[in-house]
Amino acid sequence: MKKCRITVLRTARYDDLIAQYENPIPHPCDMEVGQVFIAEGWQKPEGFCQSAWDTLSPFVLALSHGGENFYDGWMKNPRSAMLSCNDGFRPVTFLVEALEEDAR
Repeated sequence: MKKCRITVLRTARYDDLIAQYENPIPHPCDMEVGQVFIAEGWQKPEGFCQSAWDTLSPFVLALSHGGENFYDGWMKNPRSAMLSCNDGFRPVTFLVEALEEDAR
């Protein structure tokens, strides 16, 4: 099983949707562009958002076990995936890449 690097590439915030639909929450997303996390196979990296992990974890699991070429050639690098979390108010876009380094 290989490690996977998860890089925050973009964040968005839709204040109009937040004002109209969201109840105030004490701690909204704090992901920052350029932030990097290393997943040890199936384990969620420390400090990584649980909601984002729920979206990314199937791809991390597949990549860490040698999966590649999702959706018939979607990515230039077949050992990667471009994904966004499921937060419609503050979506975060991630690049997930399989590394050569073995997970612990």
